Amino acid sequence: MMTHRLEIKTAALIPEGCFSTLLWDGRPFGVSVERTFAPGEAPHGKAVVVPPGLVLCRRDRYHKGGYETFELIVAGHTRVLFHKGNLEDQSEACVITGESFGGYDRRARKYSAHLGPDDQAAVLSSGVAFEELMAHAAGLQEFYALVSGRP
Repeated sequence: MMTHRLEIKTAALIPEGCFSTLLWDGRPFGVSVERTFAPGEAPHGKAVVVPPGLVLCRRDRYHKGGYETFELIVAGHTRVLFHKGNLEDQSEACVITGESFGGYDRRARKYSAHLGPDDQAAVLSSGVAFEELMAHAAGLQEFYALVSGRP
């Protein structure tokens, strides 16, 4: 029987991204955002790339960012990674970690802990959350993530 260490529980699937909470061994430690796709926008035809269910995560390297991470093994896709960022459009289909949800005012180019009516939904303190994920997974070459709350 496969058991999971990480849970990715989707809270909102909106045009601004797929927003989830992150738990390690049942204990909450962060949040995430993933890129969403409108019907017909991407060749794969899915709203999000990471499917619900158990997903194998293998230690890898984020070459563009220059740091160690984990790849989520998703059929039909390559290089779906955990990485740092704040907005869904800072990723092609990866899981961006954060410490909390917030907003981004594009006109002022400013992040806030509050999501204003004209702000884009975001995740904040990404580097801190990413380092926490990597600390939880220290010494592991792979683990399973249970993904829930999405179609």
